[in-house]
Amino acid sequence: MNKEVALFCGNANVALAKAIAKYLKIPLSDALVSRFSDGEVRVKIKENVRGKDVFIVQPTCTPVNDNLMELLVMMDALKRASAKRITAVIPYFGYARQDRKDQPRVPISAKLVANLLVVSGASRVLTVDLHAGQIQGFFDIPLDNLYAINIFIDALRKMIRPKKTVVVSPDVGGIKMARGYAKRLGTSLAIIDKRRNSPESTEVMHILGEVKGKDAVLVDDIIATGGSLVEAATALKKEGARNIYAAITHGVLSANAIERISHSAISQLLITNSIPLAREKKISKIKVLNMAPLLAEAIKRIHFERSISILFDYAD
Repeated sequence: MNKEVALFCGNANVALAKAIAKYLKIPLSDALVSRFSDGEVRVKIKENVRGKDVFIVQPTCTPVNDNLMELLVMMDALKRASAKRITAVIPYFGYARQDRKDQPRVPISAKLVANLLVVSGASRVLTVDLHAGQIQGFFDIPLDNLYAINIFIDALRKMIRPKKTVVVSPDVGGIKMARGYAKRLGTSLAIIDKRRNSPESTEVMHILGEVKGKDAVLVDDIIATGGSLVEAATALKKEGARNIYAAITHGVLSANAIERISHSAISQLLITNSIPLAREKKISKIKVLNMAPLLAEAIKRIHFERSISILFDYAD
């Protein structure tokens, strides 16, 4: 595998790329990814990749446009260097929230990004907990959407008592994910009915399910400003929930999210390292779980042409 595979990364999440390389027992391949004096992305692949199976680890997190451009330019360089196959490993897929035209005169940015990835040389895409499943249909190349559920299940089992816990979906769209967690953990299920006032603001209307006297586990794919999550936690507390935990795959944590979480009813927020957590965002309420083994196993299976369906099965 060492001779046939090359694992590269941009500047978005070097620590995750190194962890994946360590798990696979291969070195992280050498590439210069920097900037010209005017800010343009500069890339130079420093080793031979002709005929190799190449993987690039690069979440398109903040700064989104810079990290996306690094990924596109790297793939173009690798394609021109005659790489046999290029897999874009994008743990967090940016622009995924703009997946449909729900208002007049707005773009479908997720489709645009899909087109850019294909044109730049991607042979396939590997991602985790894609915000909208229909984005898979935007690609004419294979896309593998893994789920981080097993990462969280192992951690949550050490924190909760199933019979006294309820898994909560923060909206109707997350019912499938919440049901998967509830089944694995052996807990009951509740759903929050909310009204979205804006892309960053929601209002809780009703809680469907019994939460009084129980620990609650909120599950979702993204936490950005934290407004919706904190609002949901407050509503659960008012309905008599005891300890409130949250398991969110992608910790975007933008704007004043850290301050909101610090002063919220949430006891513990679990996120993954799909996005690097800046030092100033590290607080006692936030625990980061490692998704490197999940991605490394998927990379290994893709390279050896084995099925990876076991890695993205909700088992519901």
